[in-house]
Amino acid sequence: MILIADSGSTKTEWREVKDGTAGRSYISTGINPFFVTGEEIVRLFGKELPELKDAGVRRIFFYGTGVSNASKAEIVRGALASFFGTEELFIGSDLLGAARSLCQNEPGIACIIGTGSNSCYYNGREIVANVSPLGYILGDEGGGAVIGRKLVAGILKKQLPGIVIENFFKAYPYTPAEILDNVYNMPFPNRFLGQFTRFISDNIHVPELQAMITSSFDEFIVRNVLSYPEARKYPIHFTGSIAYHFRPFLEELLLKHRLQPGIFTLTPMENLVKYHIQNSQI
Repeated sequence: MILIADSGSTKTEWREVKDGTAGRSYISTGINPFFVTGEEIVRLFGKELPELKDAGVRRIFFYGTGVSNASKAEIVRGALASFFGTEELFIGSDLLGAARSLCQNEPGIACIIGTGSNSCYYNGREIVANVSPLGYILGDEGGGAVIGRKLVAGILKKQLPGIVIENFFKAYPYTPAEILDNVYNMPFPNRFLGQFTRFISDNIHVPELQAMITSSFDEFIVRNVLSYPEARKYPIHFTGSIAYHFRPFLEELLLKHRLQPGIFTLTPMENLVKYHIQNSQI
């Protein structure tokens, strides 16, 4: 059995492949070796993926955040080898996984917009150029954590309509002090902030919230996509929950910037399995 994994900031999606056919899916917590140790990853696997420990996994293709750094990639490699008992391991970035999924063997601009954001120019074989995402404090334009940060700031500074503020606290019964504590003192503030994009989606008829989404996506295009000289030559593809659910806003902005919208997927997995099958890697 082969396993393909796509790990983002919030969750990891796993897919079994047997005899060239996709099988069961599994979901576990996102794995970022900048924030967890190898021992913690192994414990997480034991808790969330116990049925896979002795499943006879022969090879693993793991795409995830935080593995572009060689030493951090080794943390993930060691954890996978320890838990699954296999030495046939491919460790690649989540961006490479997105590029292979979205572009297959064709050139294009591949973008991820989920809790965070990232992008690259992919020439059909490998990533040629990447504008550093820089994380949700310095970058990650358009990502859920950044949009959530803008929403929460607007709520707490009372710069949004009163009915919006009232509905927010009905949907999320935090006190302002609890929100600040989660942002500044608790682990994974990016995940905490990212959850609030659901509120924007549920209230997208509010002009101020539409403007928040539009300005965030415009920042992503201007500061990332337009940095690639090839951007107007090839389609601009997207994967990730934020890109998928707010697709109309992204498509309108791409056309405004004279860019060609490509495909939009919720997750890379289906097309990533297709990529590996077509390239005879499984």
